Amino acid sequence: MIRMERLRKHYKDLQALRDVSLHVGEGELFAYLGPNGSGKTTTIKILTGLARPTAGDAYLHGFHIERDSLQAKRQCGLVPQTINLDHELTVLENLEIHGRLFHMPRQERSSRIDELLEYIEIADRRNTPVKQLSGGLKRRVMVARAMMHSPRILFLDEPTVGLDPTIRRRIWSLVKKIQQSGSTIFLTTHYIEEAEFLADRVAFLDEGRIVAVDAPQNLMARLGSWALDRIVDGEMQTQYFSSRESANVQIDHQLGSFSVRRVNLEDVFLSVTGKKVLP
Repeated sequence: MIRMERLRKHYKDLQALRDVSLHVGEGELFAYLGPNGSGKTTTIKILTGLARPTAGDAYLHGFHIERDSLQAKRQCGLVPQTINLDHELTVLENLEIHGRLFHMPRQERSSRIDELLEYIEIADRRNTPVKQLSGGLKRRVMVARAMMHSPRILFLDEPTVGLDPTIRRRIWSLVKKIQQSGSTIFLTTHYIEEAEFLADRVAFLDEGRIVAVDAPQNLMARLGSWALDRIVDGEMQTQYFSSRESANVQIDHQLGSFSVRRVNLEDVFLSVTGKKVLP
């Protein structure tokens, strides 16, 4: 559904993307992870037509993003990091404008709005000005707006940034619900647990290059199942073990502060880049 072939993007002396090649299958929920400045948002801007690549090719449902730009854009919806709804308008009016931009007939717009407001569980707020909504509700409206024209692909760029854990998990439920309806989802996030819970596969991006791609469980299994963190000379050191028993044996020889936990995706990223995913 999404295909990138040796995609590059340069900003003067900055190489934001360096020969990125990646395929995302139909119906897949794919997480694109990396620290700030790694090229995640640049990739989404290129795929959604908001920026042009310096070199390389990309396709959305078989349509080339530059040669078939209009058809490619019709395949996707975008939920950006920044809340960019019109705050003076109501929820209904925000969705109505988006439908008109995609030349949806009046009856189709009306029925689609009704369907989406029920889908994201805010039908009772249809006539509420956006400025009166909480951050979590605004995020849900942005998801509904992106889905208004029934895109095959949904791009979510940090969709839960700044939300508290309870609201974030409600957004997770909505994202899984969207995937189960048949949509392909391309997600960027700084929340490791978000990718672990949601994604079928993940890619780690570092300084514009993809350094690892696989299912979350496969990537973590390469390190082990358990991690032993300890402070040595003021620095955090981590050892990985295939079983809790193996970690416990090592604990008997430790002094000072330490903890044992499950391996996570941040461990994988640290192991291949020496950096943290979180900014």
